Amino acid sequence: MPNPRARPLSPHATIWRWQIWAIASITHRITGVGLSVVGMLMFTWFLMALASGPAEYAVFCSFAGSWFGQSILVGLTWAVFQHMASGIRHLFMDAGAGFGLTVSARSAAATFVVSIIMTAGLWAYVWMR
Repeated sequence: MPNPRARPLSPHATIWRWQIWAIASITHRITGVGLSVVGMLMFTWFLMALASGPAEYAVFCSFAGSWFGQSILVGLTWAVFQHMASGIRHLFMDAGAGFGLTVSARSAAATFVVSIIMTAGLWAYVWMR
């Protein structure tokens, strides 16, 4: 006998799958929060270290130069480029363009491609200098 208090499941729960535009939208929100929290913490630490003197600035530079610090900086760089590309996509959509399924899927995928290429290009430039 079924439980009368059990809530019914959506009939679409078993056939629904992730779409690229949904992933791009969620990623846009996550990168925005990540940039506001992690990015501002790193930026504040940088400014405080810079204002506190050479010893504190050396500590920050030591962390930023470590593999963990570099990983955070690369992640923040990708988040900036992803958020920017997704924001440009939303700007066009707000103007009424790009609502077709094919165009929307391609523009959502393009945000990931562009952000990865721009991040790789920037960090290749930084590490090659």
